[in-house]
Amino acid sequence: MPVHQLSDLIRYVRHNSPFYADLYADLPPDVDCLTDLPVVGQNDFWAANTLHGNRVLTAPLDEASVFKTGGTTGAPKFSCYTREEWQEFVTAFGHGLVDAGLRPGHRVADLFYAGELYASFLFILDSLSHAPVSSVRLPIGGGAPLETTVPTLRDFAAQVVAGTPTTLCRLAEHLIADGEQLPSVELLFFGGEALFDDQRRLLARAFPNAEPRTLGYASVDAGLLGRPVPGAADARTHRAFTPHTVVEILDDATDEPIREAGRPGRVVVTQLFRRLMPVIRYPAGDRAEWTDPEAGVFRILGRAEEGVRVGPVSLYSQDAQAAVAAADTDGRVVGMQLVVRRWDGRDGLVLRLAASPDASGSDDPAGLDALAKSVVTELEEARPFYPDAVATGFVHPLSVEWVRHRDLVVNPRSGKLVRVIDERPTA
Repeated sequence: MPVHQLSDLIRYVRHNSPFYADLYADLPPDVDCLTDLPVVGQNDFWAANTLHGNRVLTAPLDEASVFKTGGTTGAPKFSCYTREEWQEFVTAFGHGLVDAGLRPGHRVADLFYAGELYASFLFILDSLSHAPVSSVRLPIGGGAPLETTVPTLRDFAAQVVAGTPTTLCRLAEHLIADGEQLPSVELLFFGGEALFDDQRRLLARAFPNAEPRTLGYASVDAGLLGRPVPGAADARTHRAFTPHTVVEILDDATDEPIREAGRPGRVVVTQLFRRLMPVIRYPAGDRAEWTDPEAGVFRILGRAEEGVRVGPVSLYSQDAQAAVAAADTDGRVVGMQLVVRRWDGRDGLVLRLAASPDASGSDDPAGLDALAKSVVTELEEARPFYPDAVATGFVHPLSVEWVRHRDLVVNPRSGKLVRVIDERPTA
């Protein structure tokens, strides 16, 4: 499927997508410059991108693969690809796997997760199949028992193991507990989460000859984002998937494109190969900075305010806002931030809640404790993957931190509330 010219894509979506037609209604009819278009609001996009009465899609949903993306159980979100779009997606990403270190004949174990409309397992398997080098693919899956996974890896002398850092570390812990290692593994392809130093040390004990490398930067909703940069010392460094994708880094306060290196902003992406569910100036949910703007090379700095990844679990600020709204029937909460921390080798999420002045003193600590428990219950019911991850030891339990409104962190340039704060080390 061809990569479309931006001007042709804009004309097509204005004519065929009611959502984009409304979004661009006040623009001149011949707009062909990306920066003349507004940035998509995620809430508006997903409010229009529904199973019934969809206003984002440019055609009826009669030929597509449908995958689940981030969202609550009450309002799930789905991303659609035509057969041709999916093939273009995995082929481009497969070429990036060579940059990550994939070599002809590598025996690769896919330990990502499958089923329930999730894409990662199929995405990696298809990307390997469409890579420009041969490979032996071992579709094990992240849900397989470790007692059977390890013998399979050993029997096939797997050279590459691909999975989330959480999955890879769980496998490493299992090996270490049994006094085993897998010296045949040369590469650990990770994706979906950041990889921290304590995890690297754990992986080195179980895979003494393996080098952890990012397999690329993509998501089922935003699509292609970045391919690995061979030889990069920082695993967070990626290069835009030109010509399929246009990556922008926008100023947090003004939404103006950042063009110089070393200045952080939020990642916004445009996919030039997707027309069924167009992605044009869509917030990817991450912050980044250019390291080489001319070459399209950037470093991922963490999640933006739209969402956060805590271990293997994705959460969105609107998820927490809805939980607070449901629990706080008396209106005692006047502000909220999501704070992600890391201690004892695991991620943890802290809900920083600002109480109204008359509720923040010591006169009603039991009431605030009860409200905190109600908020946590609401959020865990909306995002059951989080308590599941707690039960399996992947993340710390949710907690609440009560503060005054003045204690909430704001953007020093705009004064706007910073909704997600990632305090984890990312060096």
